Amino acid sequence: MSMLADKTGEVSPPTPTAVVADAYRFVVGVDTHARFHCYAIVEAGTGRVLDEATFPNSQPGLARAADWIGRRTAGEVETVLVSCEGTGSYGARLSSTLLELGYRVVDAPSPKRERGGNKNDTIDAIKAARSPLPKRADRLADVRSGELQEALKVLLAARERMSKESTRSINALTALLSTHDLGLDARRKPTGPQIRQISRWRTRTEAPAIAIARTEAVRLATRIGQLHDELDANKTHLRQIVASQAPVLLEIYGAGPINAAIVLSVWSHAGRIHHEAALARIAGVSPIQIASGGSTEHRLNRGGDRQLNRALHSIAKTRMERDPET
Repeated sequence: MSMLADKTGEVSPPTPTAVVADAYRFVVGVDTHARFHCYAIVEAGTGRVLDEATFPNSQPGLARAADWIGRRTAGEVETVLVSCEGTGSYGARLSSTLLELGYRVVDAPSPKRERGGNKNDTIDAIKAARSPLPKRADRLADVRSGELQEALKVLLAARERMSKESTRSINALTALLSTHDLGLDARRKPTGPQIRQISRWRTRTEAPAIAIARTEAVRLATRIGQLHDELDANKTHLRQIVASQAPVLLEIYGAGPINAAIVLSVWSHAGRIHHEAALARIAGVSPIQIASGGSTEHRLNRGGDRQLNRALHSIAKTRMERDPET
């Protein structure tokens, strides 16, 4: 094994090109949920399950889980790898807790389901622990960290919600104008100036149905205007973070602050993505080979980070439409 204790009892660091089974003594797999997490500790060299347990997803529960991992692994933080599912959602607090204690935390791949095989949280935790064993230790997806990365994640998630709400409100306003004669051409979606005009409508004395429809139209138009202002502020914050961390992304034709922020959030930190092919796989833009007999074909990759995939699609479309060089 590459990580062995010398005569003084100290543990040497893992060889960069060593596989996980040789670089670490223990691997902790975690299957995360909203209310609780299921943990499994395996012996890296053999894959043998040493122990398993379940703890609540609360601050006291996370502290108990960290103590349990320390006791079961002799407190040797540098010899333990944590392979955790959902590090960007249910496992976010656990990842932060273990990172602060000095553990290396990596994203566990989604467990592969065998046809007819059993499925429960313990089995998923064991799969999360065993899945990285044959992989190179320096090619694992370390968990995203850092305050700016957290800020990007919050801003992008908020933007997604606001964009969806804006679309729903515009569709609702369009439907309202189509079914009630409120004095506007309803053959197309209302434009920006029309929405601002509707938000300034005053109350009139008219038929109850028309009056209610008019009031609802004013409410929807006002909310759409608020959402557009909030989206503009969100875009400004994203631009500021990208400009401070990776201004070169803003120089890419067709990227813009939003797509650049998505790319930066996925890249996360130096060492997470090692080459262009890795980025293509994470984005789901690497063709998947299907070879059988004398035929060799490729199909589209439906996996990967779909938000990044959408950002690259947006950049490519913009460049194809407007960039002479492209």
